[in-house]
Amino acid sequence: MPTAVAFPPEVRALLEEPQPAVITCVRSDGQPVSVATWYLMDGDRVLVNMDDGRKRLDYLRADPRVSITVLKADDWYTHVSMQGRVVEMSDDHGLVGIDRLSRHYRGREYAVRNRGRVNAWIEIDRWHGWGKVSPGD
Repeated sequence: MPTAVAFPPEVRALLEEPQPAVITCVRSDGQPVSVATWYLMDGDRVLVNMDDGRKRLDYLRADPRVSITVLKADDWYTHVSMQGRVVEMSDDHGLVGIDRLSRHYRGREYAVRNRGRVNAWIEIDRWHGWGKVSPGD
C-alpha cells in the first residue's frame, strides 16, 4: 500500500488555505484537460467535487491520474504542483462535499441545490513547490 506524501509545515499551511487551483486529467485520446477547481485537504488526500454532468468524470473513471497546481492567491509565483490519482469517487448525497468546499472558499453552503454532484479523493504521489515553498527557500 502506498505511503501518503508528507508535506513540510509551510507547504501544508499553504494547501490548507482556500487558494486558486487548476486540475488536469487525461482524455481517452491522451489530450490533457485542465480546469480551475476548488479543492480541500481531507487528511492526507485532496477532495475535489464535480457536477455529475461533467465530461471530466468520464475521463477520471477511465484514467485516474491527475495533476493539481495550487497557487498562493496573493503571490502566484509561490505554488505547489501535486501529481497523483483519484482513489475514490462517490455521489455527493445531500451535497455534503460541495458544501464543505463552498464554506471553505465562500463561507456559505453551495448555492446550486438542484444538480447532482460527485466527490473525488486524490492520493498524492509526488509534489514540488516554487517560490516561498520551494525546497531551496
